Amino acid sequence: MHSQLRRRSAAVVTAVALLAGCSATAPAVTSSPPAATSTGTVRYAAPGSPSNAVTDPHGLLPGESDVVRMALTYDVLTLPGADGSTQPRLATAWRPDATLTKWRITIRGDAKFSDGRQVKAADALFSLRRMGKKAAENFGRMAMFDLDASRVIDDTTFELVTAKPYAEVGKALEGASFVVPEGSDDFAKPVPGSGPFRPTSKGGAQAVVFERNDDWWGPEPPAKVIEVRAVPDPQARAQALLSGQVDLAGGVPATLAKQQEGNSAVRLLRRPGATLYPLVMRMDTEPFDDRRVREAVQLALDRKQLLDTVFLGYGEVGNDLITPKDATSPANLPQRTRDLARAKKLMSDAGLADGVDLTLHTTTAYPGMDSAATLISQHLAEIGMRVKVSMEPPDTYFSAVYARKPFYLSYLGGIPFLDVVRVTLTPGSPTNETAWKDPSWSTDLDKALAEPDDAERRTLLGNLQARLRDQGGYAIWALSDRLDLAKAGLSGVPERIGFASAFIDQVSLDG
Repeated sequence: MHSQLRRRSAAVVTAVALLAGCSATAPAVTSSPPAATSTGTVRYAAPGSPSNAVTDPHGLLPGESDVVRMALTYDVLTLPGADGSTQPRLATAWRPDATLTKWRITIRGDAKFSDGRQVKAADALFSLRRMGKKAAENFGRMAMFDLDASRVIDDTTFELVTAKPYAEVGKALEGASFVVPEGSDDFAKPVPGSGPFRPTSKGGAQAVVFERNDDWWGPEPPAKVIEVRAVPDPQARAQALLSGQVDLAGGVPATLAKQQEGNSAVRLLRRPGATLYPLVMRMDTEPFDDRRVREAVQLALDRKQLLDTVFLGYGEVGNDLITPKDATSPANLPQRTRDLARAKKLMSDAGLADGVDLTLHTTTAYPGMDSAATLISQHLAEIGMRVKVSMEPPDTYFSAVYARKPFYLSYLGGIPFLDVVRVTLTPGSPTNETAWKDPSWSTDLDKALAEPDDAERRTLLGNLQARLRDQGGYAIWALSDRLDLAKAGLSGVPERIGFASAFIDQVSLDG
C-alpha cells in the first residue's frame, strides 16, 4: 500500500479483535501501574512533514508525526493489544445483541477534557459521526456503521449500529477514534482533549511541545514534556539522534542502522514485519489478467536475495500474504520459493514463450524501493520478461502511480487485514490497486464477519487471505522490520507496529 495510505491511514490498527462468542467485553481499567518519576523532556523525530501537518484528528493524517500528536492529545476508544486482542482505552466494554448489528459501548466515567468537562458518550458518538462525514479523507473508516441509527443511551453508554452483522466492532474502534468534545468542528486552534498530554504554544515550525496532563485517568507518563518533530527524510532523522538533537528517531534506513550496531550510546529498536513493498500486478491489464503470469512472477523472485539486498536482512522472506503479521493470518502455508522451470512453463502456457515487454514503476520515497525494482527486473528477465524500470518522483508517486499503473512497487505498513480489505480490496474503490474483484470472495468475507465464534471467524478470515495469496495481484517478497534509533537509557517505546506504535506517552529517559 502506498505512502499516502500509510500517511492518511497511519491511524489504522495492527491487531484483530477476537470476540468471545456473541459478546466482547474488555475489563475496565480500575487502577494505574506505578510510573517512573521524571522531570525531563523526551524529543522524538518522527516521520512526517511540517509543511503539511494537520490539526484535525478525524480526516487526513499525512504523517506519523500527525498521528503521534493526536495520540498525545486525545483518547481513543480501544487499542490493539500485543497478542492481537482489543484492549480498552476510553471504552471499557463493547457488547453486541444476538444479531451482531447493535453494540452497546461503555466508556469510562472518570475521563475529563483539558477544560475540566467530563468525557461523555455523546462526545464519543459525535466523534465517530464526524469521522463518517470525512470518509473521503480517512478511507471510510466508519463504513461498517450506520451512524444515523446509532444513539446515546446515557452519559457513559451509547449504542453503535452496524450496517450488517459485524463481529469485529472492537477492532474497528481501534483505529483513529480520537474523541473530541461534542460540537467541535474548528481545529485551527487547539481543541480540548482528554489524552495524556496537552499541546503548548512552544516549539516552532518543525516541532510541537506537549506537557503532561496530570489529570489524565491513565498511568502517569514518566516524562513531563514530550517534543514531537516532523522530519520527512529518514537519514536526517537518524542524524538528529546521532548528533544529540533528539532522543528517539523513528524509521531510519537499514544502512545506517547496520552502522550503529555495537554503538553503546544508542539502541537499535526493531519491530518485526512492519514494512512491505508489495509488487502490484493489476488484474484488469494484460498480461496480468492471466493468473498464470501472476504466478510466474511470484515464482521468479529470489526472495532471500531481495531481503538481504533491500532490507539488509532486517526482516524475513515473504510468502505473498498481504498481512502476514495479522492475528488472523493463516499459519503453516508452504513457503513459496523460486522455481524458474515452472515459471517459464506458466509463461509458455499463457502464450508468452517469447517473453513480454513491461515497465516497472518505482521511486525513492522509502529506502530500497529503487534497488528492489532493479533486482526484480533482473529476476524476471530469467523467465523472458523484459522489464524497464521507471524511476518516478517521490513527491508525486502516490498520486500518479499508486492504483493507476499496472505494474509497480507499492507500500504497506503495519495495518491489519480488514483495513487492507476496506482500502485496497473493495471492488469499485479508487484505491483497489490490483483491481481485485471476486464476488464469491466478498460474499465469504461477509459470512466471516457475521460469525460470532472468534475461533471459527479467525479460520474463515485466514482462508480468505490464502485465497487472495494464490489468486490475487500481489507478490509479497519480504517483510522488513521497522528500525528506530534511541538514546541509550530511553525506555517505554511501543513495541507494536501500526497504529499502536504512535502511543509514546510512557517513554522515559530514566532507563
